[in-house]
Amino acid sequence: MNTPPFHASLSGGSRKLPMVYVVDDEAVIRESLSWLLRSRRLLSEGFASAEAFEAMLDARPDQARDWPDAPSCLLLDVRMPGMSGLALFERLNARGLGTALPVIFLTGHGDVPTAVSAVKRGAFDFVEKPFSDNSLVDRIEEALALSEQAIAARQQTGRLALRLAELTDREREVMALVIQALPNKLIADQLHISVRTVEVHRARVFEKMNVKSAVELSNLLKE
Repeated sequence: MNTPPFHASLSGGSRKLPMVYVVDDEAVIRESLSWLLRSRRLLSEGFASAEAFEAMLDARPDQARDWPDAPSCLLLDVRMPGMSGLALFERLNARGLGTALPVIFLTGHGDVPTAVSAVKRGAFDFVEKPFSDNSLVDRIEEALALSEQAIAARQQTGRLALRLAELTDREREVMALVIQALPNKLIADQLHISVRTVEVHRARVFEKMNVKSAVELSNLLKE
């Protein structure tokens, strides 16, 4: 996998500490993983059941809409009393978490086919118990790097949506023709306004969208 090394930062200059969530009904597994992650300077939080983890999400004021806002991944046991790891995985996908919270399944030998199936449906990976500490941490760091990228992309999309929301209807009309590389005269003719009015709206669009050219604007809207 060619995921770049995790470096615990997000675009916009804000640094966020990574978090590894561990959902496993065996306390000894949660404790050993917590120790391992601490030894690699990674924060972790453990949950004894899938229900407990989902309750944490439900208790958030934003109902997990903008969560996670820091690079995160989930180590998830396949078999647990109550809700299974696979069921939780499906519910997390339904929440739209996707690559913002990569899931690494922790499996016993008999659960491998189930874990492989989950990977095909979007899980990041699966690791068999007992696992190699070094290999597991390597995969966790790759998952955190993927999470970082996904969060940065989501935040970029949010910033773009806010900029677009500031445009007036006329500015949107002008913008739609600007990105088609039409000159001001043709835009004026199509919208039945003066060239000077087009120039004013064009300048306001560039200012609100924080771009300096039609090419830059077009590229921004394609992202």
